[in-house]
Amino acid sequence: MKQKSIEVFLPGPSGRLEAKYYKNTKKGSPIAVVLHPHPQYGGTMNNRVVQETFNVFVKNGFSVLKLNFRGVGKSEGTFDNGQGELSDAASALDWIERENQDYSQCWVSGFSFGSLICMQLIMRRPEVTKFISIAPQPNVYDFTFLAPCPTSGQVIYGEKDELVSKESINELNNRLKNQKGIEVDFSEIKNSNHFFSNKEEELKITINEYVKKSTELI
Repeated sequence: MKQKSIEVFLPGPSGRLEAKYYKNTKKGSPIAVVLHPHPQYGGTMNNRVVQETFNVFVKNGFSVLKLNFRGVGKSEGTFDNGQGELSDAASALDWIERENQDYSQCWVSGFSFGSLICMQLIMRRPEVTKFISIAPQPNVYDFTFLAPCPTSGQVIYGEKDELVSKESINELNNRLKNQKGIEVDFSEIKNSNHFFSNKEEELKITINEYVKKSTELI
């Protein structure tokens, strides 16, 4: 019988956090945490892009967790401008690591505001082996903290993202390109806006290709 994702509640820094968890029963499975867009603009773990990313990880043999940041859904606490949300994400990573102590790889992914938290988290957690940053906003948030970016990963952006300037994506690409020892794939989704409206299929294929390629070596 196919395993289903279940609702779980994790201990967070400002109370319990609501999450959905899929456990892969194969020993040594990789793990992933998926982070949602800005809570004050309607972002939740039920966001389409978050769910598609979650599904790709499931399909590729991961144990996966997606959570609602503090103050969203049934998660306790109130919005904390990114600082508290980073602590929430760290708690989620702690939890999935405890549940899967024999994991082979550790991934973090985030969409929009979630991609900022994802990138901040990889700076603090040396065990993270790969990241997927979807629609980051380097023109809105300061990404200079990626100095240097500690791990290889994928950045996905829409060609016609109405919230992000092409220049800021190119600058981020150039900065990460110059770092030795890591490789960040920048993948553009043609004719796509910030939310990948009507481009979910292309987005899914792009994520899946990268995850598949990166986990085949396990």
